[in-house]
Amino acid sequence: MNYGICLLNAIPLRIEPNHRSEMISQVLFGELFKILEKSDGWVRIILDEDNYEGWVSHHQIKLLSETEYIAASKEVNRYCHELVSHVQINEDFIPISLGAKILSNERSNIIFGKTLNFECDTIEGCQSKQEIVKTAYYYLNSPHLWGGKTPFGIDAPGFTQMVYRINGYPLLREAYQQASQGEVLSFIEESEPGDLAFFDDEEGNIIHTGIILRNHNIIHCWGEVRIDKIDHSGIFNVRLNKHTHNLRVIKQIFK
Repeated sequence: MNYGICLLNAIPLRIEPNHRSEMISQVLFGELFKILEKSDGWVRIILDEDNYEGWVSHHQIKLLSETEYIAASKEVNRYCHELVSHVQINEDFIPISLGAKILSNERSNIIFGKTLNFECDTIEGCQSKQEIVKTAYYYLNSPHLWGGKTPFGIDAPGFTQMVYRINGYPLLREAYQQASQGEVLSFIEESEPGDLAFFDDEEGNIIHTGIILRNHNIIHCWGEVRIDKIDHSGIFNVRLNKHTHNLRVIKQIFK
């Protein structure tokens, strides 16, 4: 088995091994993965954090030995908690953004031979729902980007996944996958700020998700990360004066 780590802020994870293929997700700084297959300058990987699979260019990753991978995988999950910052590896300065995974000096010495210096606030461990809501606001007005996971472009399940990940709770990558996690709440009135709401299409497929806020509001990514009203029917867009998403289920990931 071969292993790797991403040492750039965000690289595209694609369906097929070519630059014109659809980007289905991104690999962020510090994310570890296993290499499943190689093909003409591309590698098919499976991410450690959510078991998501896709192709990345071999020019954008760093290969790890098994020893280096094991050392890195033992690291406590610690994330950048600022919109933008940077890390220094050897003589190189690398820009990073919210949600980048920060390795400790002990692990970075094993992997890089020198310490990793960073200039950002970090967060680690399981946080409260109040902190989840605070983190969600960091992404407000971020543009929608299919497959994106950063404040400079993100999609709906990428938004909920990253907000929860930063606060210590692993979510799967797709909205329908996330809907399989946690405990079902019967009514909106049972929910708390920080819980997740899921929305379906006419065929009953779950296609959208967002984070519930106070006063019957929801923060979600639709064109951009935005705040709208939510009721028993779904998301109500005040500007358009209509419902834009049909509510399917509300989930409590943790109490």
